[in-house]
Amino acid sequence: MSKNTKFLLVSLPASISPTNDHDEALTALRSAVTTDYGTVFPFPIPEFKIGTLDALVRQADDLAKLETACEGVVGKVGDSLKTILEGDEEKVSQSKTVNDKPAEQYLKSFHWNKVKYRADKPLGELINTLQKEITSIDNQVKDKYNSYNQVKTNLTALQRRQTGNLTTKSLANIVPPDLIIRDSDYLETHLIAVPRTIIKDFLRTYETLAPMVVPRSAVQVAADEEFTLYAVTTFKKHSQDFVHKCRESKWTPRDYKYKEGGREEENKELEKVGKDEKRVWGEALRLGRTAWGEAVMAWVHVLALRVFVETVLRYGLPLNFVCGLVRTTGKLAKKARASLDVSYSYLGGNAFGRDKKGRVTKDDSSTSADMQAAGHMGDGGDYSAYVCYEFEIR
Repeated sequence: MSKNTKFLLVSLPASISPTNDHDEALTALRSAVTTDYGTVFPFPIPEFKIGTLDALVRQADDLAKLETACEGVVGKVGDSLKTILEGDEEKVSQSKTVNDKPAEQYLKSFHWNKVKYRADKPLGELINTLQKEITSIDNQVKDKYNSYNQVKTNLTALQRRQTGNLTTKSLANIVPPDLIIRDSDYLETHLIAVPRTIIKDFLRTYETLAPMVVPRSAVQVAADEEFTLYAVTTFKKHSQDFVHKCRESKWTPRDYKYKEGGREEENKELEKVGKDEKRVWGEALRLGRTAWGEAVMAWVHVLALRVFVETVLRYGLPLNFVCGLVRTTGKLAKKARASLDVSYSYLGGNAFGRDKKGRVTKDDSSTSADMQAAGHMGDGGDYSAYVCYEFEIR
């Protein structure tokens, strides 16, 4: 789907057609939009069980909040897919499907899912079902991606221990076992990573850095582009003082204890965590693909309910309306709505008027305030004479 694609869900009374015929009303909607500003597709919405007027007003408010939540979850799942696919836009786009087809195709061929969301249920129950579903999707994706990030962090830390410099990498594969004093009650071996630029200072001063450093005990163990690793022997009772003075001198003491089989154990752990990372990556990707489609599906059903409730509040009973999906662009959406305003401003009664040149004008701010208080303002706080919701799926 193009990043610039925008959709309008428009509901109009069938009376816009002289015969009150749905097909003719849809044709009239197409004529009002014109192909210059967008393409209109039928968007069938079933009739739901209607409660009291007070209940409908509350449900309109609940649905507005729920739609915002759905849009947020779709965005978060999309961001998670982008992260796990390392920003590969093509792969991300391929992963974003609804019922195994592109989201735009799903919208163009939308039909209410009567199996998942039974249309014979009360509106309040349907809203509650959709609320629980979108919350569950959000929590599942959040938990799985947190698990993946934790495993990935562990793997990165282990890999850094294998590939970093001598101040951070594992020493199990570097330090010979016989270099470490292990069975003495008095002596202890320290491993110190010294920047290569100050090696001469280290060799000149390490013996006098703290009391009871064994003279000439410094042995070079390994070197990389930045540091040289030395083993130095001290008496245990002055070990802490020696380590502290090393840090003051900008040498890095390495905390290392020889462990039998430690090298093999580290390699096995790296292999295990590497396999775990691949497994959880796959699980997170599969869940992200499924969750994105389900979240979009829930969002579109919430939009359908919003249109239905607002249609009842706006046009009254008995219900006889037509709903169309307008595919347009960000730039053309305003022109499409302006064209609809010209054709259907009369539905707004006194809220709309015309200037001397016949152009549609909206009434004063006091009328807008009244409309907003009555719950008939659009998402942008702009009243339209007909039911219309704008959205885009990214």
